[in-house]
Amino acid sequence: MEENLLYYGDNLEVLSLHVKDETVDTIYLDPPFKSNQKYNVLFTEQNGTRSKAQIKAFEDTWRWDEGSSLAFRKIVEGGGNVSKIMQAFYSFLGGCDMLAYLSMMAPRLIELRRVLKNSGSIFLHCDPTASHYLKILMDAIFRPGNFKNEIIWHYRKWPSGKYAFQRNHDVILFYAKSEQKKRTFNQLFMDRAPSTLKRFGAAKIISGYDQSGRRIPSQTEDNESEGVRMDDVWDIGRVPPIKQLFPTQKPESLIERIILASTNEGDLVLDPFCGCGTTIVTAQKLKRQWIGIDITALSITLIKNRLKDAFLEKVPYKVIGEPVSLPDAERLAQEDPYQFQCWALGLVGARPVEQKKGADKGIDGRLYFYDEARGIKTKQIIFSVKSGHITVAHIRDLRGVIEREQAEMGVFITLQPPTKPMKSEALEAGYYDSPWGTTHPRIQIITIAELLGKKGLDVPAAKVNVTFKKSDRVKEDGVAYLTLPFER
Repeated sequence: MEENLLYYGDNLEVLSLHVKDETVDTIYLDPPFKSNQKYNVLFTEQNGTRSKAQIKAFEDTWRWDEGSSLAFRKIVEGGGNVSKIMQAFYSFLGGCDMLAYLSMMAPRLIELRRVLKNSGSIFLHCDPTASHYLKILMDAIFRPGNFKNEIIWHYRKWPSGKYAFQRNHDVILFYAKSEQKKRTFNQLFMDRAPSTLKRFGAAKIISGYDQSGRRIPSQTEDNESEGVRMDDVWDIGRVPPIKQLFPTQKPESLIERIILASTNEGDLVLDPFCGCGTTIVTAQKLKRQWIGIDITALSITLIKNRLKDAFLEKVPYKVIGEPVSLPDAERLAQEDPYQFQCWALGLVGARPVEQKKGADKGIDGRLYFYDEARGIKTKQIIFSVKSGHITVAHIRDLRGVIEREQAEMGVFITLQPPTKPMKSEALEAGYYDSPWGTTHPRIQIITIAELLGKKGLDVPAAKVNVTFKKSDRVKEDGVAYLTLPFER
């Protein structure tokens, strides 16, 4: 593979259509779980604090309904060990959300085994609520003999509940595809116990037994020890909430450990549920190639922003599945209006707002910026996105929203060309005068066709854009690149 790939779409479809057999060296996946829980993307509020109104990325992903029932039936009809296991799950669990989760995971795990090299490894990150079911399912797909470790990721968090021990760990199931001796596994080491360091220091320890089976007193060599071979309980802190791009975001140090152990430079890493892109960014830092897949347009936007922040647009990659033409955009708008809205806002670097039933205030997105020398006042642009029929009333509504929200500017994004009355209404809103002496239309209308043609917005040269949380920049050759206050 010559370039990194970021796919927008259902990973089952992407895997079956676009990823060839036995091409991936390592797979890490952290599939969403808890069917009654909303998963939201976190942004920075104007004052830099965690957003209270979070953005829904997906909801009720795993629910026992017609779709999951059909998936279950297809697996059962396919026969083999997976069919037997799924039938056993059904006899025990019945038609519930856990069975829906397993029914949706089974065909994806089968596809992941197909694309994994015979020398490859897979790491399935899961909640202890589902790990025992997934372990049986993985045994059926990858075979029990290829199970390598149940890795316990231990972390600390605020305590909750008092009638059980605190639940402070996740499970990562580590499987190989085959018993090949050529399978990549780079031994990692951890520090010695304090008592061992006190007695032997960093020297390599030699120990053994004599002919009668009695232990020979340990001795040391002149060479330094690499440490103790790493075990399967990993104490790694969680990503602090203030730094989270995603509520289920995993620390880079956790993913780094997995990638370093199971791949070498130039190897291919796949994350089929790539969320905010931690696996992608970590793989890029470690000079691995990567494939990322996610079903939400918002995640794709987050990942593109994160790569840009971390690597200064120096990462060669291709996005596949996003609309690249007007017919593509129209198709997305018809199939999933919410994803169309998120995608359209991503074209201009804006963030969506939370969608609540009966609470539509005429705001689809916001973009926050500073354009003053000292960056004291946070300013905003309000966005409205329409994919259907449009009239001058929509522009009047946007004008009203700008006044109500005391926003500096407003942008109307539309699939359809604007009418003359709409353009006239926008002109009557006047202009925004920036502190730098530039003038910009207070209300702007821009079409999807224009955005696809790379036309930009007529907005002030924002010295700091605080719409999305920033990813730390990556060190290159020992040099750390820092974000300066007036850097765009």
